[in-house]
Amino acid sequence: MTGTDRGGPGGAPGPLLLGVRHHGPGSARAVRAALETARPGVVLIEGPPEADALIPLAADEDMRPPVALLAHAVDEPGRSAFWPLAEFSPEWVALRWALEHDVPARFIDLPAAHSLAWRSEEDTAGEDAARAGEEPEAGPGDPSGASAPEVRVDPLAALAGAAGHDDPERWWEDVVEHRGHGGGDGDALAPFTALEEAMGALRETEERGGDDGRDLVREAYMRLQVRAAQRESARGVAVVCGAWHVPALRRKVTATADRALLKGLPRTKVDLTWVPWTYRRLSRSGGYGAGIESPGWYAHLFGAADRPVERWLTKVAGLLRDEGRTVSSAHVIEAVRLAGTLAVLRGRPLAGLGETTDAVRAVMCDGSDVPLALVRDRLVVGDVLGEVPAGAPAVPLQRDLARVQRRLRLKPEARRRELELDLRKDTDASRSRLLHRLRLLGVGWGEPAASRGSTGTFRETWRLRWEPELSVRVAEAGVWGTTVLAAATAKAEADAVTARDLAEVTALAERCLSAELTDALTPVMRILADRAALDTDVGHLARALPALARSLRYGDVRGTDTGALAEVAAGLAERVFVGLPAACAALDADAADEMRGHVDAVHAAVGLLGDTSAPGHGGLRSRWRGVLRTLSTRDIVPGVVRGRAVRLLLDDGVLAADEAARFMGLALSRGTPPADAAAWIEGFVGGGSGGGLLLLHDERLLALVDAWLTGVAAEAFTEVLPLLRRTFAAYEPGVRRSLGELVRRGPEARGRVTTAGPGIPGFAADLDTERADAVLPVVRLLLGLEGNAQARTGLDGNDLVGVDA
Repeated sequence: MTGTDRGGPGGAPGPLLLGVRHHGPGSARAVRAALETARPGVVLIEGPPEADALIPLAADEDMRPPVALLAHAVDEPGRSAFWPLAEFSPEWVALRWALEHDVPARFIDLPAAHSLAWRSEEDTAGEDAARAGEEPEAGPGDPSGASAPEVRVDPLAALAGAAGHDDPERWWEDVVEHRGHGGGDGDALAPFTALEEAMGALRETEERGGDDGRDLVREAYMRLQVRAAQRESARGVAVVCGAWHVPALRRKVTATADRALLKGLPRTKVDLTWVPWTYRRLSRSGGYGAGIESPGWYAHLFGAADRPVERWLTKVAGLLRDEGRTVSSAHVIEAVRLAGTLAVLRGRPLAGLGETTDAVRAVMCDGSDVPLALVRDRLVVGDVLGEVPAGAPAVPLQRDLARVQRRLRLKPEARRRELELDLRKDTDASRSRLLHRLRLLGVGWGEPAASRGSTGTFRETWRLRWEPELSVRVAEAGVWGTTVLAAATAKAEADAVTARDLAEVTALAERCLSAELTDALTPVMRILADRAALDTDVGHLARALPALARSLRYGDVRGTDTGALAEVAAGLAERVFVGLPAACAALDADAADEMRGHVDAVHAAVGLLGDTSAPGHGGLRSRWRGVLRTLSTRDIVPGVVRGRAVRLLLDDGVLAADEAARFMGLALSRGTPPADAAAWIEGFVGGGSGGGLLLLHDERLLALVDAWLTGVAAEAFTEVLPLLRRTFAAYEPGVRRSLGELVRRGPEARGRVTTAGPGIPGFAADLDTERADAVLPVVRLLLGLEGNAQARTGLDGNDLVGVDA
């Protein structure tokens, strides 16, 4: 649609209106062809005008799309909006064309100062996003920052329906994305003319531009900017905007009427910058309202000079080969043929994503959707992360983070990856501190994961993925300080003051140690000591103790002074010891299960604290064992807690096996209610504590359980069955099979196995020294001994158990 056939104000040529679909490669190619044909003097682009100063950065060699313009309110950084752009976005193509040809380029949408301040009570989309816990965002077609849902019909769906198609994406792909430059008739402007006519007819059915008239206001501002540009340029003006807006920009409306629509709009102070974006966030599956289904596929269509189907299927074959699947060139050839055949059968001008996907499934994936999911994730959507130049505006905290990332060689990536850290190495320790500090600031770049290679405290595993929203999180965290260290310190101190309970403060202390926030640890510890002194709930104290114990453990590894922390932890343990027996009395089943968890947690924490955690608090372990003995003998304590106390004493070697069997015999005697006895069994051998192996290797305990179970009355058996099933279902399949074999043999056979010899493999009256000697070479290797270690140390199979590894 040229400006020569439709007059503008005062008889001047009208603007060249290029209506596009955001992130459409066909639209992008058409825009480039139209600009080359028309050679306008000014290029106007839909986007926030406050970003005009950032346009030159698009020509920087370090700028690599996908990127996005980020606008956020200065006084509330979380109130933000994005304008994402990929290399195949028409707006980006227009921007680069203008820079390459020294043509002025400007953004002409409603200023972000207005759109971010504009919060209507009827903004149902913003309310839905808040309820869903999603960050509202805006695309080039909706920079409001709230992504309001359209009351109008989907333009693509309406046009596709008018053309007899039920799939708007496929229709658009056929008529636009698969077109050559300028269309088949050689007229570079023909696609825009046709699209403007279609959108004009569609808009005639609507009375308003949007659900709250927001489009009307935006289009009024755009018209004012177009008029101003026409007055400045004698070479003509090109406008690149969403196709929906073209009829409104063409409409003859007086400037006075447009200014009246803009009068009284709210505004706020905003900052704008470029931030990296990802294909995943550009897709609809990533939650981006103006997104597309397949950004990776669209990038391929835009970048492929020729033979796009062949090149795409070659990429797919390469990915599948990298993942260990056998895919040859013959597979590629056959897939190309099949995709072309499917396109002909379906009446499509070129094989699209649907045809290539069907061909890949049939030829390369043997009909399976499992490898096809990998193709969709890696190629159809993609894990591309854009880059912005270092000179882009940023809050001081963002600049400090970028500096630290470069120093630690920790590059943000869109693909999820695992990072193994050895805290004994300086670089890895610094990386760990950075990730912990960012988590404390709410910047979830990394999430801790279980270490595969080691369970030692000097190892950490992180799962990293950089998402565009993290740039907003960094901007929000900028209120706490100008560096990552200063911001994390200030945030930790503030969180300690506002913590709701003791467990939150202890968890914060643990995070401060992991992040090495020494300046924050002092006030956090002071608040922790005050809260611990006032809290009388044993459950709260028990929940808080493990975090303190872990903090001490990490402090040792990281070289942090934890003297004050040890004092608080030891005092907290003492208070738990005093209050736990009374807190365990007269509990119902749910409370008893929760208390068993507290007992386990305290036991593990005492094991970490040791006997000399702090001055004046020696002998923690011995006093804790006394508490466990008290719990094991009190009838008012629930059976699940009593059983667990006996088990912990047995595991620590404090309780002999004969005495443990006596406790079990008492708990399973006829005078004990079946439900209480079943709970005792669950506490003793359940909860993932290795109780199955204990029963497997101690015939006396198994015989007690077997005798009790066979003696349970029929009416009580139904009551205890769910509890027993939960207990034994947690055992490994091999353990359950072996237990079943022992029970099947019966008490007499089990007795013969124990006293007379090996009736079942692995059981014998005495140790098999010959078999034990076979493991000596491996043990010497683990102990770091030389090959002649036996000669020097006198080790043999019987002495091996005395070696302290």
